[in-house]
Amino acid sequence: MKDFKRRRAPRGSGEQLRDEILDATTSLLLETGNAKDVSIRSVAQRVGVTPPSIYLHFADKDALLDAVCARYFEKLDEEMQSVAAVQPSTIEVLRAQGLAYVRFAMKTPQLYRIAAMGESRPGSDVDVALNSSAFVHLRAAVEKLMAEGIYPPGDPTATALELMTVAHGVAAMLISKPYLPWGDVEDFADRVLRAVCLGQITMGALDPEAAPPETVSRLKGLLGVEHSR
Repeated sequence: MKDFKRRRAPRGSGEQLRDEILDATTSLLLETGNAKDVSIRSVAQRVGVTPPSIYLHFADKDALLDAVCARYFEKLDEEMQSVAAVQPSTIEVLRAQGLAYVRFAMKTPQLYRIAAMGESRPGSDVDVALNSSAFVHLRAAVEKLMAEGIYPPGDPTATALELMTVAHGVAAMLISKPYLPWGDVEDFADRVLRAVCLGQITMGALDPEAAPPETVSRLKGLLGVEHSR
């Protein structure tokens, strides 16, 4: 790869250089599919600066990768909020957010592997992004459903984590096991997410602590009453 010399940036353009560094790192991650194959030197070559210029913005490679992942999750949150804004009800907001999560992951599976399926350090930018953007908005939808009496009262953080775990699990399986007979992946993801979102309503209407056979029996009874009308 030819190493182009970058002109000296004008005063006050440090933020622009930081964005260029993040763009270059993202591009290299997409090309290689592996964080181990991306180095500070290769990023510097792609941007057209010297390695010390990278260290002015990021302490080390881990800090650089954390920032790339944090920006990835910020863009994920933008996608989730975009679809949420046009939904007619809170339960549809929750379902749409989950689908947006899966779709976003499938767009760039290489980045999703690195951002959501790799190792992270507590307190990193990645954790900060998860606690301040997409997850917070997901939890807000859960809190609203609880306030509306649609979801049973409880810990909204725990419920939101359950839902995000399902969305992540669907995305991770579709990315890591694409050869399995999923059928239409969008339909598959929608069925799973719809079952989980509506499952919370069902469990709230019944006894969440009941044993599975008792829950099945109660559901059969309810369905029997409904069919007899």
